[in-house]
Amino acid sequence: MRAMIITMPQSHSDSNEIKRPVAPWRIGVDVGGTFTDLVLADSGGEVWVAKVPSVPADPSEGVLAAVQRIAVDLGLPKSEILNKCSLFVHGSTVATNTMLEGKGAKVGLITTEGFRDSLEIRRGLRSDQWNHREPYAPVLVPRFLRRSVAGRIDADGSEYEPLDTSLVNEIVSDFREHGVEAIAIALLNSFVDDTHERQLAELIDEEWVTRSAEVSPLMGEYERTSTAVVNAALSPRIVKYLKSLDTELTSEGLTKPILLVQSNGGAASVEQLASKPVNLLLSGPAAAVGALNLYRRSVDRTFSGEENQGNLISMEIGGTSCDVLLMSKGEVATRDDIDIAGYHVSTPAIDIHTIGAGGGTIAGVDDAGLLFVGPEGAGADPGPACYGSGGTLPTVTDAHLVLGRLRPGKSAGGTLDLDLDKAREAIDIHVAQKLKMSVEEAAAGIIELVEQHLLSAVEHISIERGHSPRKFTLVAAGGAGPMHGSSVAAGLGCARVHVPRDAGALCAIGMLHADVRQDFTRFLLGSLD
Repeated sequence: MRAMIITMPQSHSDSNEIKRPVAPWRIGVDVGGTFTDLVLADSGGEVWVAKVPSVPADPSEGVLAAVQRIAVDLGLPKSEILNKCSLFVHGSTVATNTMLEGKGAKVGLITTEGFRDSLEIRRGLRSDQWNHREPYAPVLVPRFLRRSVAGRIDADGSEYEPLDTSLVNEIVSDFREHGVEAIAIALLNSFVDDTHERQLAELIDEEWVTRSAEVSPLMGEYERTSTAVVNAALSPRIVKYLKSLDTELTSEGLTKPILLVQSNGGAASVEQLASKPVNLLLSGPAAAVGALNLYRRSVDRTFSGEENQGNLISMEIGGTSCDVLLMSKGEVATRDDIDIAGYHVSTPAIDIHTIGAGGGTIAGVDDAGLLFVGPEGAGADPGPACYGSGGTLPTVTDAHLVLGRLRPGKSAGGTLDLDLDKAREAIDIHVAQKLKMSVEEAAAGIIELVEQHLLSAVEHISIERGHSPRKFTLVAAGGAGPMHGSSVAAGLGCARVHVPRDAGALCAIGMLHADVRQDFTRFLLGSLD
């Protein structure tokens, strides 16, 4: 195997050089589960990076802290940083975490009479079709909050039975009594004609109402209903967060509208996404597409004349997870639906494979006496043991510190102070003593096991889909990516490894290269003759 590490010049965030950016500048902010990354690119092409811990309880605090940090680094007022910003792009895992943590709004569902239970039947689909003992994800709307109304639109769009609206006020009143925060409307065949759905929406005097034909005008009663319910569950929290962030940044001096990265890799405004927050489920990771387009040009220039131009595999390892996506001949694969926490969502998205393997992934020994790494993580609070923030469980970051791959002391631009003694203590108590080995051996075992997980993740999106990794350059990014790049590439047989400048801010950089994009879907039914 021919492995080659390509590094780009350091950014100003990594040097002692004091240089002011040339206005106007662009800002990209990526809120991850552990860190919030901000990238500022000025009109001269210079780049500055700031990294601060995320605040899961209120992600907007992490965004504002990152803006404050870059202002301090540049010696400029925060108001000037925002006022002279010509483009502010934001990506976040808030929508994803809302679903994973079960913190969505309480939803009431109105559907066609006779189809009340379609959401719970869910076509009998399971994440593992061969494991019939695997439980389904809890249904998002319990049966007593699923109500039906008479009326039917036929498959050809004609009205088979008029809509009966006599019970609508009673249904809405019942929802209110049970603390319902958002309502989803999903009627049969509304993808052909949504007249009945619109009539119901007009009668319901509530702030958060989602129509299935509006968010997913596609054939498939269950898929459309599930998408509408997920959108309704997300709406109150996500829209309030985005509008609050917009208000705070505007009051601090931002004059341009905030753009959000969608699951399809493109950007859209807060207003455009207010009715479709479901499009933000892969908001953060999808921004990597913009970065890959940037790095592809650099790699292709470096190896001009060689075969397999435009073939990249991105392995972005953050504090919580690893996101892998593949670019073949300059094109990134997309899909029409995603599965999030066991719930089907029909929305255009970048084909990304995510596993729970990051710098903060927790290691330990199970009841059978076997070493495990993940999928649970320490997150930003308390974080790895070496952060000294109250965490006591060993993580991948602690293992790197013990093995000397990370230096004790200040890290992440001075926002962290890595404590070697605490890392050794955590690994010793929870792994080394239980396996009767030295702390160094235990740390090496943790790294070896997590790299097997990473290898499997990359194989899933490449080999299992008919692509040979030998024809691809592995882009090792994220805060932990470069430390695993060579080992994973060796296991895959990749010809090259590309470690970009500011690898830890891959998605924030990608946001600055994302195109404004809107996907429109329409179902057409006709003869092929």
